Amino acid sequence: MNGCGLYVHVPFCDSKCGYCDFYSVALKGRSAGPLVTRTIQELGLRTLGGAAIETVFVGGGTPTVLPIDDFRRLFAALDGVVGAHAVVEFTVEANPATLDDQKLSVMTAAGVNRLSMGAQSWHVDELAALERLHSPDDIAPGVAMARRHGIGNINLDLIFGIPGQTVQRWAESLRRTIDLGVEHIACYGLTYEPGTRLTAQRAAGRVTPCDDGIETDMYGVALETLAQNGYGQYEISNFARAGGACRHNMMYWRNRSYIGVGPSAAGCVNRRRYKNVADVAGYIRRMDADGMAEAESEHLTREMFAGEMLLMQLRLTDGLDVTAFRQATGLETGSAFGGRLDDFAERGLLRITEDGIALTWAGTLAADWVIAELYAAMDLSGAESQHVASAIG
Repeated sequence: MNGCGLYVHVPFCDSKCGYCDFYSVALKGRSAGPLVTRTIQELGLRTLGGAAIETVFVGGGTPTVLPIDDFRRLFAALDGVVGAHAVVEFTVEANPATLDDQKLSVMTAAGVNRLSMGAQSWHVDELAALERLHSPDDIAPGVAMARRHGIGNINLDLIFGIPGQTVQRWAESLRRTIDLGVEHIACYGLTYEPGTRLTAQRAAGRVTPCDDGIETDMYGVALETLAQNGYGQYEISNFARAGGACRHNMMYWRNRSYIGVGPSAAGCVNRRRYKNVADVAGYIRRMDADGMAEAESEHLTREMFAGEMLLMQLRLTDGLDVTAFRQATGLETGSAFGGRLDDFAERGLLRITEDGIALTWAGTLAADWVIAELYAAMDLSGAESQHVASAIG
């Protein structure tokens, strides 16, 4: 396989936010050591041989809540991976309130050159609605601390559509984030995921979601404000100054191979996709018993891979790469979607060029529906079997 990404999942947080549906657990009362030991074990097994690792992303959870001794052990192991591979980007996720000089020194010594912080909002009541533990006053010092340690690529996550949020307050959060001079800003619309406390609160009438029209206005404000300040949009929710796009996430969006390590982590290498068990105790038991902790795996068929290319690449402003789609599936995009491409283009939802197929502004607002319609219309019968076999093999 070609160069790939490495994702390491640290599931621990100080507490679980009400909107979060990623696998995470509160660290309180737990020992992190046994999990870190097995994560390092899996890291060694997954990265033996194979392709060069180009990007590393340590996420969660909140990796920076690990006790310092466990934190050092994990990053010493990752330092070994970085030393053995041509890693160009090494990102760690952090909560602004969990950063300190000691952990930043450990990270940068291991080669970390990018930090992604979950700021989410600059307003106390909005952070409370999200059940975030940090204060707006933690954000700027966190960025300044990272800068002192030489981290030159910083992302801040922001959320819009928070209950009670106004367009004006959203614009203020954007402005204060831009004023920090970070290289990357991710703007996510709040989603009500099944099984989360926030969704339960909405069902019980304790939370009133933002009006869809207001959310659309907020997204428009983000596009305009960020563009005016030098942040180019390269994905539905992601904006960066020149050279600041997240290379690791581009691995996913361009359907490149990636390795996942840790409980609930997923990987996809040579079209074999796997997902580890989403349970700390279960992960430890499986690692001890079997040396791996996969809960499920599958080989992506041609149909599945074509669908995933559509799903992931239409999120990008550059859109679906026509040449890559042809090489991977044996299909010409012009005939693969039963005439729906022209239909959506005429309706102003798609922009079609010789090299790519991309969502317009109107298409972005209806992205889930457009992608679902194209997926349903996809016809693989015209693929050349020999071409497809060689592409998949």
